[in-house]
Amino acid sequence: MARILLITDAWKGQTNGVVTTLENLVKQAKQNGDEVHVYHPGRCRWRFPLPWYREIDIAFPRKSEVEYLVTNPKWDSIHIATPEGFIGRRFAAACRKYSVKFSASCHTKFPEFVNTRAPFIKVEWGWKWMRRRYQDASKILVPSESMKQELKSWGFDQEIVVWSRGVDRDQFRPAEIQPNNHTKILLCVSRVSHEKGLDDFCALTVPGTKKIVVGDGPYLEYLKQRYPETEFVGKKTGEALANYYRQADVFVFPSRADTFGVVMIEAIACGTPVAAYPVTGPVDIVKESKNGALAQHLLPAIKHALAVSRYETYLTSLEWTWERCYAQFKENLLDP
Repeated sequence: MARILLITDAWKGQTNGVVTTLENLVKQAKQNGDEVHVYHPGRCRWRFPLPWYREIDIAFPRKSEVEYLVTNPKWDSIHIATPEGFIGRRFAAACRKYSVKFSASCHTKFPEFVNTRAPFIKVEWGWKWMRRRYQDASKILVPSESMKQELKSWGFDQEIVVWSRGVDRDQFRPAEIQPNNHTKILLCVSRVSHEKGLDDFCALTVPGTKKIVVGDGPYLEYLKQRYPETEFVGKKTGEALANYYRQADVFVFPSRADTFGVVMIEAIACGTPVAAYPVTGPVDIVKESKNGALAQHLLPAIKHALAVSRYETYLTSLEWTWERCYAQFKENLLDP
């Protein structure tokens, strides 16, 4: 049995691909007889929500607790999922102090996120800061080959390995009867925040289509007021979310700043082709004319995606499994 200490600033209560991935890791670990002990914001006495991102807690773990966990000999491996976060930084500092080896993962393009909210902070400054946050990690796990190459281009010199993602096939599956909408449905599922590129989606004019946004977040009221022709249905989970995927004709992924985009493979598993920009994340998932289309402008990508077979789209999703995701995670953490 493997015993892994997993450190993360992102956990239940947040809705994003990071939390989805980590929750499924814990589930897979239990099924494999392994133990993953998660240290997350909920374990900290001192924490408070970010004013502009209230579902995200800023948490401050006690130094004595951090050092006790880091030096505990029971762990076969320590993995810090968020070295850029307050919790991740404190654990990384303790590992450095006691010469304890740890691995890390890169889930977000934090410099691009900061730049969208504060354009005066240059992206290159952000990546320089990120290199310092990751400098003590013995290995960095990333969700895609394009993200691996991007980290290398920014000067990360550790071993960088690609770590797959998965999809819950009990929930995300094709419809028994395929949608035949007279009005084509363009769907976007996303946290509704400024950096997700949702203006690009909502501003689209595609004759004979209806645009639907599933999700919640601080940018929602602004988008509702600016784009009244777009339908905003709020946050959906479980079968309700899967039904939106299945009823859509094209899933549109307008973000340019994500490292992967789990929502894309959820849509593909439901047989819904994807239209996106040719950027990190989509370039690793979207196979041209097989499960969607990529273009520098969303309109031609959508037009090409509308012609893609839903059955072919579904077939391309079969490579994405949480079992494979966990196997890669465990292998890379326990590999000396």
